[in-house]
Amino acid sequence: MTYFVKPDSIVREIWGDADVILLVFAGSAAEFALNRAVDWLFFTGKLPADPIARLFSTVRYAQEIVFAPEDKARQAIARMSAIHGGVEQKRGYQIPDWAYRDVLYMLIDYSMRAFETLHRPLTNSEKDEVFSTFREVGAGMHVPDLPGTLADWQIDREAHLNRDLVHSEFTDKLFQRYREQLGSWRYNLLRQVQAVLVPKQVVQQLELPKKPALAYSIGLYKILIGLGFRSVVQRILLPTAYLDQIRELDR
Repeated sequence: MTYFVKPDSIVREIWGDADVILLVFAGSAAEFALNRAVDWLFFTGKLPADPIARLFSTVRYAQEIVFAPEDKARQAIARMSAIHGGVEQKRGYQIPDWAYRDVLYMLIDYSMRAFETLHRPLTNSEKDEVFSTFREVGAGMHVPDLPGTLADWQIDREAHLNRDLVHSEFTDKLFQRYREQLGSWRYNLLRQVQAVLVPKQVVQQLELPKKPALAYSIGLYKILIGLGFRSVVQRILLPTAYLDQIRELDR
């Protein structure tokens, strides 16, 4: 059977690890809130109404693509494209091409950053696998002007970060929802995680901690996981209402 992503690919390792996935979305939650096209997320109302539920629905799509046979993955990509097309039709105009690229670039970047934060540095060939996989997703959604190589993507990613981020009223509304759903101490933990993960442009605009204490305790987290205390740590750190769904992210 032919798969969209090879069974031994680093992309499967990344997107089959619940802890890594949570970091991907912690970083994306910060950058999403600053994106100049974030008003599209408010048009549907789904993200501001329930950011955590939105996370799980997005992960289900991503995992369906990463772990599915080629034909099923292509169908999932086509469904995503159709969903976005339906939203555009309801609103009366198109989501900008650069906004599609922004989201795609986030998935590429935070997949790499999250894995390296929790595990080890990726090799150049592994980074290229991550880039190539998500570039293929973008091509399947007919996103134009995608960079052809990892090096070209790195240049364009920086350009997008410098051009497409702005602190707006939507930023504050989203972070208020994060606080309401997570509670104060988990919200503060989220900001610590984001400060470790995100590029400098995001840190500056969100005024995230410059020297997050979490950066010095990740080593302890790795030790606890290695000793078999993963479920205990998850129960302490994560919202208990979502704990079962989070654990189901492991493949």
